[in-house]
Amino acid sequence: MHCPYCRHTDTRVLDSRVAEDGTSIRRRRSCPQCEKRFTTVEQMQLTVVKRSGATEPFSREKVIAGARKACKGRPVTDDDLARIGSQVEDSLRGSGWAEVPAHEVGLAILGPLRELDEVAYLRFASVYRAFESADDFEAEIAMLRAERSPTGEEPDLTAAAGAAPPDVPTKQAPSG
Repeated sequence: MHCPYCRHTDTRVLDSRVAEDGTSIRRRRSCPQCEKRFTTVEQMQLTVVKRSGATEPFSREKVIAGARKACKGRPVTDDDLARIGSQVEDSLRGSGWAEVPAHEVGLAILGPLRELDEVAYLRFASVYRAFESADDFEAEIAMLRAERSPTGEEPDLTAAAGAAPPDVPTKQAPSG
């Protein structure tokens, strides 16, 4: 480790501690040359394995860029996108994998994006899951509605329009 002050190549570790979240190690170091102290943080390198087999370091910025495209024109802030990037990275690091398949990165984006904005979620899912027709969109929308409904069933749209559901008798005006 090079000293950040004098660039001396030999530094000494004075203290090492695991960070509170357990994902990194904080080391207190000193330089024998200039006698200054500094702190380093070591974190596990998270690597993404692409479909081609090539690997590249995980990039939170790429996650945010993908989510930003899906959120274009939606009421989503940069802070919201940064939070998605953080949630995805935390989720992947929490999985314990040093090498994560690219497919898993996409899956990790879907959940937080669904919570943030359903339209952005549908946009991302349509590309990620390669929707081929309106039927694919309809199936995904039906799933979203079913998850939102307390019974797990799709809401009855006739009741929302003011008509009585078919299984509920309606009051009829007295004849006469």
